[in-house]
Amino acid sequence: MSKSKNGNGHAGSGVFGSPERVLVKRALAEFRSNRPVIFSSLNGKFLVALPVDGLDAARLHAFEHLSEPARPRLVVTARRARALGIEANGPVALALPQVGGAEAILSLAEDARSDEPAEVDGSTDSRAAAAIELAKIAQRLPALLIAEIDAPSSVLIEPPLVVVPLDAVMKFGRTDLHSLEIASEANVPLAGGISTRFVVFRDSIGGGSVAVIVGTPDLSKPVPVRLHSSCLTGDVFGSSRCDCGDQLRLATKRLNEEGGGIILYLEQEGRGLGLANKMRAYALQDGGLDTVDANTTLGFDDDERDYGIAARMLQKLGCARVYLMTNNPAKLDGLSGLGIDVVGRMPLHAPINAHNRRYMTAKAMRAGHKLDHLMVALTEPGEVPSVARAAEEVR
Repeated sequence: MSKSKNGNGHAGSGVFGSPERVLVKRALAEFRSNRPVIFSSLNGKFLVALPVDGLDAARLHAFEHLSEPARPRLVVTARRARALGIEANGPVALALPQVGGAEAILSLAEDARSDEPAEVDGSTDSRAAAAIELAKIAQRLPALLIAEIDAPSSVLIEPPLVVVPLDAVMKFGRTDLHSLEIASEANVPLAGGISTRFVVFRDSIGGGSVAVIVGTPDLSKPVPVRLHSSCLTGDVFGSSRCDCGDQLRLATKRLNEEGGGIILYLEQEGRGLGLANKMRAYALQDGGLDTVDANTTLGFDDDERDYGIAARMLQKLGCARVYLMTNNPAKLDGLSGLGIDVVGRMPLHAPINAHNRRYMTAKAMRAGHKLDHLMVALTEPGEVPSVARAAEEVR
C-alpha cells in the first residue's frame, strides 16, 4: 500500500508539525540533555550555544574544541548583567574567566556576589536572544556558552548538532498554545468528601497542566476559578517558606462550599523558573535576597509566567466567564483580552508564619499582591513597626 504524500513528496509532514516547529522541539530536547544547539539567521550567520546548567570540565573542554577556532563567550541576560554591575538593555556577552574553568563560569552565571570579574566581550545579536529564550523554555539557567561558527558542517560531532532558525524559536511560544489538547480525565474523590474531576492537558512538548473541576460548576454563569502554579515544596510537602499549599487547600475547600469551580494547576513551578532554578533562588534567599531579587539575580524576570495556557484550558472546558480566587492582580490582567471575561476577584488569604512572612511581604510590597491581612499584621504591636520598615527589609 502506498503512502499518501503532500505536494513536496513527504508523507504526512503536516500531521507531525511544520519543519521549523519540529526543529525547535528537537533543540529543546538537546538543551535538556546538556547538548549544544546551532542557531541560524537569515544572513547566513551561525552561533553554537550550550546552557551552563550541568557544565563541568569535560563539557567545557568539548565545547571549546568543537567551536575552534572561535573564542567561546558567556552570554547572560540584561538582568544578570545588572546583577554583575554592567548596565545593559539586552543580552550581554562576557569573556570567560582566565582561571577556574567550569566552576568560575557558573559563578558568573548564578552567584549573588561572584568573585569573578565580569568583562564585556563584544556584542550579541538576536541569535543570542533566541538561545536564551530556548534555555528558559527548557527551564535551564538563562546563561549559555556561545561561539560564532562558519557553518554547521564546521562543527565535527556525531550525531550532528540540531540547527534551528532563530525566528522559529521566537515564534514557538505563541503557536504552541494552540497545540494544547485534553489527554485524559477521571473522577478523583478528595479528602473531606470533596468530589473532583481531573482533566489532564498536554502541550506539544509534553508538558502537562491539570484542570481540577470541583463539584459541578454552572458554566452558564461566572465560574469561580483558581489559577495555581505548581509548587512541589508547598503543595506536596507542606513547606512553610511560601503560602502556596495553604492557598491550594483553601481554594479547594471554598470551591466545594460554593457548589463548584475550577482549579487550573499550571506547570509553572517557581513563577515559571522550574524546580531546579527555584532551588537556586531559595539558596540566594538564604543568603539575604528577597524572592524578587533572587529571580532577577539569576537572570530571569521576577515572574516568568504566561497565563495564555490558562485561557486556552478554560476555552477547552467551555468556560468563558470567571471570577478569580487570587491575591495577584496580574492574573486578572493575564486572562483579560484572551477570550476570557474576568468579572471579579476573590481574595485568598493564607496564614502568615515566621518562615513565609518575609516572602509574603516581598509579594505585597514589590509584586503588587493584595495581602491586606499581612498589612494588618505588620502594624500590630510586637510586629514589624511599620510597613515602610518591612518594605526596606525585603530589598
